[in-house]
Amino acid sequence: MAYETLSPELAEQILADRRSRVLSAAAFRDGGAVRRLPRPGRDSWISPFAEDIDSILGCPYYNRYADKTQVFSLFRNDDITRRGLHVQLMSRIARTLGSALGLNTELIEAISLGSELGHTPFARAGERYLDEIFFEHTGRHFRHYIQSVRVLDSIFPYGLTLQTLNGISAHCDGFGTGRFEPRPVDGFDGLAEAMDRAELAGNGTDVIWPATLEACVVRVADILAYIGKDREDAVYAAVLDSGSFECRDLGRRNDEIVNSLIVNIIENSYGKPYLAMDGDHVKALDASRKENHRLIYEDSASRAHLDETVRPMMRELYGRLLSDLSRGDSSSPVFTHHVDYVRSLCPGSAYPDGDPDRTVTDYISCMTDDYFIDLHRHFFPDSPYRIEYIGYFDPRFDRRPADPQ
Repeated sequence: MAYETLSPELAEQILADRRSRVLSAAAFRDGGAVRRLPRPGRDSWISPFAEDIDSILGCPYYNRYADKTQVFSLFRNDDITRRGLHVQLMSRIARTLGSALGLNTELIEAISLGSELGHTPFARAGERYLDEIFFEHTGRHFRHYIQSVRVLDSIFPYGLTLQTLNGISAHCDGFGTGRFEPRPVDGFDGLAEAMDRAELAGNGTDVIWPATLEACVVRVADILAYIGKDREDAVYAAVLDSGSFECRDLGRRNDEIVNSLIVNIIENSYGKPYLAMDGDHVKALDASRKENHRLIYEDSASRAHLDETVRPMMRELYGRLLSDLSRGDSSSPVFTHHVDYVRSLCPGSAYPDGDPDRTVTDYISCMTDDYFIDLHRHFFPDSPYRIEYIGYFDPRFDRRPADPQ
C-alpha cells in the first residue's frame, strides 16, 4: 500500500475548488460560532477561531507541552517525541485534511492546539495513576480531554467558543467502522452535561461526540499523528526493533502511514458531511493500533518502572498537596506555584472553585515531567523512589535511526 495518491479527477476537483475558494457545504461557518459572553472591542475582521487560537497559544500551560512525555518517559533525548511535537503533528495533519475537504481550518487548528493542555506528566501512565487517585477520592474519573476544557474554560476563563471546546473534549479515540459524522451539542449546558457523564462513566468517547466535521477531522488526525511516530520512536529508543511490527499494510515509515490514511480519507469523504475510509484501510488501521497497544503502550518492562516509581510518588504528592490545601498552608507550592499563580494571571478570578480534590488534580495534571520529579524531591528528599533516565550516552540507548526498510 506504500505511498498512495489521489485519483487524478479528485485532485483536479480539489485544486479547482481551492482556486475558487469554495468551502464544503459541511464546513462550519465563522458566523455560527457561539460564546457564553461577547468579546467587546475585538476587531471584526479576526475570525472567532483565530481568537481562540491566540488565547490557547497565550495560555501559560501551552509552554509545558515541551516537557511532557508523549510515550517514552524514561529518556533524556530531544529526538524522541514530546507532547508538543505530537500536538504540532496533529494540527498539521488535521489542517491538511481540512484544507483538502474544504473545511474551516482555523477551527481545526484551535481544537488541535488546545487538545492536550490537560494531559498529565508521564503520558498514559501518568493519566492512569491520577485517574486511580481521583476516583478513590471523588468517585469520578480523570480524563485529559475533559481536563483540557477545564484549563481553557475554568482555570483560565478565556471565553472560547463552544465549537472549539467541544472539539477538544471529543478529540480522543476511535474511527469506528469507517464512517464518522458529527452530532450536534446542546449548547454549553449540553457540553457540561456530557463531560459530567463521562467523568462518572469513565469513558468519554461514548458520551462526548464531535459536533462539527472539523472536530471529527481532529479526532482522526490524533490517531494519524501517533500510529507511525510512536513506532519510529520505539525503534529509535531500542525498545523494539524494526522487525517487531507485523502490521505493515499502511506502510513501513511514518510518512507512508500518514499519507496512506490521509489519501484514503479524502478519497472517501470529499463533498460528504462525514469522514470515511474504505474497509481495507479501516482494518489495517485497527490492526496497527492494536499492535501498538500490545507492543508499546502495554509493554510490561517499561510500565513496571513507572508503576514502581511514579505511581507511589503521585500518591505521596497528592496526599501532601491535599493536606496543605485543606490546612490553608499559604507557603505550600499548591498555593505559591498554582492557586496564587492562576489568580495573578486572572485578576478577579474565582479560582479555585471550592473542591480541594479538583484543585490538587488541576495542579498535578498541569505539571511537566521534570517539575513533578523536582516537587516530589522538594517534599520528600529522603524518598526511596527515584526516576532512572536513559541519557544520550547511556550504553542502553541505541542512537541509530529507525530502519526505513
